[in-house]
Amino acid sequence: MKILLSIKPEFVKEIFNGNKKFEYRKAIFKNKNVKTVVIYATMPIGKIVGEFEIGNIIEKHPKKLWEDTKDFSGVSEEFYYNYFDGRDKAYAIVIKKLKEYKKPICPYKKYENFYAPQSFKYLY
Repeated sequence: MKILLSIKPEFVKEIFNGNKKFEYRKAIFKNKNVKTVVIYATMPIGKIVGEFEIGNIIEKHPKKLWEDTKDFSGVSEEFYYNYFDGRDKAYAIVIKKLKEYKKPICPYKKYENFYAPQSFKYLY
């Protein structure tokens, strides 16, 4: 099973250049059968640009998660702590087997009534 994740273009760039090996989330999908993440780069790109396998999902207190993942976070410490402000739990999806599409997909042309998910959307 796959999910579509909305990711900001600056973070997509960090994923593809190898600086970001963890995708942080405040909440995580419940379905344990999800094995692949399809990457939707949000506007102004607005395209499906690649995918990766989920290595595993790390769940920890934000402070501990930062200590364990900061070297390949692809984000600043300030951004990270602002993102998880007030949270007791933080999640990091471990990025494995990254694949960048040679031709990004315009979902607005390919799929009828496409809308970018706020966080994620299951793809079957």
